[in-house]
Amino acid sequence: MGNIKAGGIIENIDLAQISILNIPDRPGVASSIFNALFEKNVNVQFIAQIIELNSISHIVICVSKENLEVALSAIEKANADIRAEKITYHPNVAMISVFGPHFRDHPGIAGMIFSALASANINILAISTSISSISCVVDGEFLKKAVEVLRDTFDLPPSTIYIAADGITLRYDNT
Repeated sequence: MGNIKAGGIIENIDLAQISILNIPDRPGVASSIFNALFEKNVNVQFIAQIIELNSISHIVICVSKENLEVALSAIEKANADIRAEKITYHPNVAMISVFGPHFRDHPGIAGMIFSALASANINILAISTSISSISCVVDGEFLKKAVEVLRDTFDLPPSTIYIAADGITLRYDNT
């Protein structure tokens, strides 16, 4: 079996990750966090949430590096209502997304992506999926390596590495 076809890879660079941990789960928690960020004009580019069996919630987000301090301030203010036990951040992350029109028809896509990154010793900090894409947050210094291993893992059309910064831009390269 050859590599599975993918539509492309999107690099989202210059991000910071914020983890809001050990939040007592109840209605309105996410609303408090994201409305506080909205009030400070902070765009959230990645969201992942998990709720443990004991009703404790964890929310991980990514914002642009330039908005990190403003976002942290907004979240600290919202924390008076949400009562998270811990708020941490990583100031240099990147998000890499693989997208394809037929991903839902192919079992094992996520495993392929995670195995490829693991084989390059790249730790995944957070994961989010949709029906046609899988996004992984990784340490910013490993983005180039992540793109290389994912390019080798999938059958990609020529010139399908995109950079998400202010919109999506096609990255032209000869590799």
